[in-house]
Amino acid sequence: MSAGTRTPEDRAGRRVLSAALFASAPAEVLDFLLPLWAGSVLGAGASAVGALIAFEAVLSLIVRPLAGELADRFDQRRVAAAGAGLYALSFAGYALAGSLVGAFVAAGLGGAGGALFWVGLRAWTGQRSQGGGGDGTAAYGRLLSAEGQGAFVGYLVAFSLLERGGYPLLFWLGSAACAVAAASLLRGPRRERDAGAPRAVAGLREGRGAAERRLLPLMAVSAVTAAAEAGLWMLLLLRLQSHLELSPDEIALVFAPGFVVFVLLPAHAHRLTGRLGRTPAMVASFAASALFAAGLSVVSTPPAVAVLWTVAAACFAVQVPVEQAAVAAASGGRTGRAMGLYESARLAGVVIGPLVMGVLYEEAGWAAACGAAAVTSAVGALVVPYAVRALGLPERRTDGEGEGDTGGREAARPRAVAESALGPKARARKERRDWYVHTAVFALGQAVLWVLDSSWLVWQITDGGVPDDQRGPLVWAGRIWLTIWVVDTVWSWSYTLRPREKKPKPSA
Repeated sequence: MSAGTRTPEDRAGRRVLSAALFASAPAEVLDFLLPLWAGSVLGAGASAVGALIAFEAVLSLIVRPLAGELADRFDQRRVAAAGAGLYALSFAGYALAGSLVGAFVAAGLGGAGGALFWVGLRAWTGQRSQGGGGDGTAAYGRLLSAEGQGAFVGYLVAFSLLERGGYPLLFWLGSAACAVAAASLLRGPRRERDAGAPRAVAGLREGRGAAERRLLPLMAVSAVTAAAEAGLWMLLLLRLQSHLELSPDEIALVFAPGFVVFVLLPAHAHRLTGRLGRTPAMVASFAASALFAAGLSVVSTPPAVAVLWTVAAACFAVQVPVEQAAVAAASGGRTGRAMGLYESARLAGVVIGPLVMGVLYEEAGWAAACGAAAVTSAVGALVVPYAVRALGLPERRTDGEGEGDTGGREAARPRAVAESALGPKARARKERRDWYVHTAVFALGQAVLWVLDSSWLVWQITDGGVPDDQRGPLVWAGRIWLTIWVVDTVWSWSYTLRPREKKPKPSA
């Protein structure tokens, strides 16, 4: 098979990443818009808004184990497609809702849809990566990166159209995006489970509760640390707004560098974790999170917060794919059930964390809240080696490397081998083709920003700077995008100016 030929598995993987991007765009923005919409359009008070958000989160928490069972019994992509369909109905419900009753119905559909969609997608990713003989970290990293890209696009669209079209337009666009995600997942063969079955763990199919018992320590660590992270994130937003008196645009600028790192790093972090192993990578991530929380208690300037947040975002980008890959590898063949329980544990932490941290902040202050988050992450760093050992997995197992089966190892490297086998000229051609696509998207995006009078590049060329009354989230987003495009240009064309090929990894 030539390096440029795409197998059905490659096409299926691309469709899954596309679905993640389309669905995550409106889903991420909804977390930001829902309180604003409910308060301004429906006239809901703080308690009603809180109940609406809690209803969606709790329902999603309840449905996640069921979603895992469905993912083990049926085609995972179809389960995820059903979730995307419910997502689409949910956004349509928000667009049509004229009362809190309609909003609660839409929230219920969204909670159930999110559970089916994300558990199905992550179970599919884990099953396919295990079937290929790898540990899945790279696959989960690409999935997380697609989610981040979707969130970036979603916020860009939301900031562009909210004032022009109002909430109904955004909700209908969200419904359409989720419908596209569902259609993407429904394409291809109806059932691929046999082809992607995790043969590497076929001998680990234990009784119904054995795999869950092995996963329990890791899920406990993930739940507790997720609670601390979610609570600290909420408090940090409030502190930037109230104590530092930053505007929403200025707050966005503080988090922009970390957000870019979170979008770009996950797809490449597996190279680091493959060398270090699961335990050192996760310990380092938790330790850095502890330093981030402790650092927030002593620094107050926006640039310092931006630096700390960028480091924390890099840690999350490494930690989350490793955790998800470890859960899939230790599932004993029941990837859906294991992923459903893991997702439930993290979501429970996200629901409880802001409540607990909010009470601590009100009673003991900012430094105490940061200290509690730092201690929680530090404890996670101490406990995670035990949690990983309880999984019974090999410490190092990079994508494409099986265990004790040379033939299987050689057959399980389609993507990595195809790229590393490219000669210098073929590699240069591939990089140029990718750059052409990236540049076309960049030019289209800049044209849209120019029409909206929000292109930093156009303002610099025509006026030498951006007027104060034109500064906003779209301007800084365009500036960050320009920086990424420049870096991508230099990197891509370096292969043409100095042809070279990837050095293949030494065989074990």
